[in-house]
Amino acid sequence: MAYVPGVALLAALAVGCSAGADSDANGTDSKAGTPTVTPAPPGKYLTLPAPCRAVPRSTLKDLLPGAAELPGDQQDKVFRGSAAVTYDTDRKVGCSWKADGPNATRSLSIDLERVVSYDPAVSDDDRADTVYAKKEKAAGLSASVPPGPPDEKDEKDKKGEAGEGSGKAKDPAEGDADATDSADPSPSGSDDASSGESTGGTPGSSSSPEEALPSRILDDLGDAAFLQDLPKKAGSTAQHHTVSVVFRTSNVVVTVRYAEQPALVTQVPDGRELQEKAQALARKLAETLSE
Repeated sequence: MAYVPGVALLAALAVGCSAGADSDANGTDSKAGTPTVTPAPPGKYLTLPAPCRAVPRSTLKDLLPGAAELPGDQQDKVFRGSAAVTYDTDRKVGCSWKADGPNATRSLSIDLERVVSYDPAVSDDDRADTVYAKKEKAAGLSASVPPGPPDEKDEKDKKGEAGEGSGKAKDPAEGDADATDSADPSPSGSDDASSGESTGGTPGSSSSPEEALPSRILDDLGDAAFLQDLPKKAGSTAQHHTVSVVFRTSNVVVTVRYAEQPALVTQVPDGRELQEKAQALARKLAETLSE
């Protein structure tokens, strides 16, 4: 009679151990109330195009007119471009071109960065937007204001500097000059009131630099974009004019730089032409990425 209760006790202990094991095995289930973090969606782009082949030869001929006058072998070398040094072509690539013409030297470069977020709570697109925003801020622009001169211009207006010369007609020119610093000492800077867009003035004959628009936010390119216009005059050398277009499309940030260095001090680059061609190339690159 004493043996049977002992068997019953062993059976009860076995059942209890089994229940404890099941509880441990399903320990995660016991924490069902803990919120689960859903990983942010990945970016649209997983790779980048070959940068030196991203710009069609016909486009390069238009952007680098001096190359058309070179012998065949030299032309091919110019149009092949020079790839930027990078250690991860899936994350960052670039290429540059340069051609010397009889009147000026034109140079072009493109940089593409595919942004990847390693934070599961932050999407690739959001991380890329942060990268783009830093570039926009460094250019003195802000997407929170209407397209126009850099924010620095507004600060100077508050200090009364806008009252010099022709007043409001010169504001855009002063705003662009703030972004370039060195463009003010032009002998004809006061003539900018006709359009108020260029900072370098027009010591030469062409009026096209006066017609160039200032640095600004662009509304019709990618998910976000801006243009930075940087005319400069370094000492006694000819004016050097650079236009940069930066845009973001999903998780890729693209930078296009297009510049002209005239052969003579008296020559002034056509700022409007540089801007138009830089924007046209940026749109082509955006279309290429979307294909």
